[in-house]
Amino acid sequence: MRAAYAALPPDAPVRLAKKTSNLFRFRPPGETGLDVSPFDQVISIDPDRRTADVQGMVTYEALVDATLRHGLMPLVVPQLKTITLGGAVAGLGIESSSFRNGLPHESVLEMEILTGSGEIVLATPDNEHAELFRGFPNSYGTLGYALRLTIELEPVKPYVRLRHVRFDDAHSCFAAMEAICATGADQGERVDFIDGTVFGPDEQYLTLATFTDTAPSVSDYTGMEIYYRSIQRKRVDHLTVRDYIWRWDTDWFWCSRALGVQQPWVRRMWPASKRRSDVYRRLVALDRRHRISNRLDKWRGHPQQEPVVQDIEVPVAQGPSFLDFFHREIGIEPIWLCPLRLRDPQAWPLYPLKPGELYVNVGFWSSVSLHAGQAEGHYNRLIEEAVTAHDGHKSLYSTSFYPPEEFWRLYDGVAYAELKHRYDPNQRLPDLYDKCVGMR
Repeated sequence: MRAAYAALPPDAPVRLAKKTSNLFRFRPPGETGLDVSPFDQVISIDPDRRTADVQGMVTYEALVDATLRHGLMPLVVPQLKTITLGGAVAGLGIESSSFRNGLPHESVLEMEILTGSGEIVLATPDNEHAELFRGFPNSYGTLGYALRLTIELEPVKPYVRLRHVRFDDAHSCFAAMEAICATGADQGERVDFIDGTVFGPDEQYLTLATFTDTAPSVSDYTGMEIYYRSIQRKRVDHLTVRDYIWRWDTDWFWCSRALGVQQPWVRRMWPASKRRSDVYRRLVALDRRHRISNRLDKWRGHPQQEPVVQDIEVPVAQGPSFLDFFHREIGIEPIWLCPLRLRDPQAWPLYPLKPGELYVNVGFWSSVSLHAGQAEGHYNRLIEEAVTAHDGHKSLYSTSFYPPEEFWRLYDGVAYAELKHRYDPNQRLPDLYDKCVGMR
């Protein structure tokens, strides 16, 4: 890997040559690719220490399959099967265990990183590369690439029991979420996982899930049934632990509907093996590249659509106000909610959430019609302004529009500059701002 990196043209921007991606910042053509495909294996599982030693490009699908054989799972498993462990650490990941387990990078014990200078260093929380260890999350491959990581695991049970609890207003929903996250229980029952789904201002649900040894029956949402629709219909549900982990992947949350896959006749014809998020994402990338939808909208006389694909975090107290803004100004539904609290008492500088504070991830993935005089980016800029006004942050996996000064204020430009100077002094890897904002 060192030799391959050294052989790349020194004056060309470097990116990973990956078969799959879960980013919605679509790459410009002509970038130099670094082939990391050999680094996609689970090296070992230690069931006694509850750890896994894995390579950076292993997908969570492969990692989960390996750990479940030992009755274990990663502490946080992001929602989509082809997210890689290295990607979730260099970017960000989240799921319904994040209220007790934080973010994926917080369960990393050590990692070997190929830095921008071409060196491979071992970074741990307390060695000479501790600052890189803490600054790596949210660096998106601009400081280096994780080739090997050791992570913590936790025990599982065979099944997960789900309760879908409805709330008629955001204030009561967020208040209940805060109370449950504080105690880890609801009505005397332990809660191992919690997330929420908003179908409208007067219809939102918290899904409270608990490991269990038995289940009277289990649902299957990999066939004709659709998971998110069950939230409105069922009060109680049961899934195998594996199906719970991947409950959102078959329909990419609800985004498969944009491709017609939720139409019964289409679903019957669409191969079950292709009902997965990475397939849908490739179709979206093809559409964006060739502007097929834009051309069809123009031909039909429909307004231009602005993609609004974002995940943001705001403090739980700000959640109802942010949702009020979002319903009023954006209007996308459903919306995903996921509470999180950092495990570590120290902050992670490039995504500076406050330790000890409960945040709520708000996820929304669709498009909005642009009106006369509105340029593309109008709604995404509105959202960025609202997130900042609500003391929040947004993930950088999708399009961003921040001016440089604001971007570096939000994502600790001072800490980043120090790490960039030490680990990529010749600027072989792209700058974080250029990669996340400038390469639109």
